[in-house]
Amino acid sequence: MIVKRIIANVAAADAAKADAFYRGILGLDLVMDHGWIRTYAAGSVTPAQISFANHGGSGTPVPDLSIEVDDVVEALRRVRSAGLPVEYGPASEPWGVLRFYVRDPFGKLVNILQHA
Repeated sequence: MIVKRIIANVAAADAAKADAFYRGILGLDLVMDHGWIRTYAAGSVTPAQISFANHGGSGTPVPDLSIEVDDVVEALRRVRSAGLPVEYGPASEPWGVLRFYVRDPFGKLVNILQHA
């Protein structure tokens, strides 16, 4: 057996509220919309990953989601332009990532990162 995908499912009373954050700020594509569920994806193939942690590193809480981008400075600019508070960072971490934390419209703590 080969695992082909791992999908994060976030409970949301109004799934359409995800659009401004995940599509507007992060630029994900809306790839499925059945009204009760909306799925966003990046255009490229991403390996299946799942992480388990007892802290988020550098004294931070474990984020609900981690999203790697190719330009974390641009992601931060978009978050700030949208008026969203940054909860941590931006920080250049000793394990080789530049990252910040922000909450999505559902209160999930999102770690947005770029590898150095």
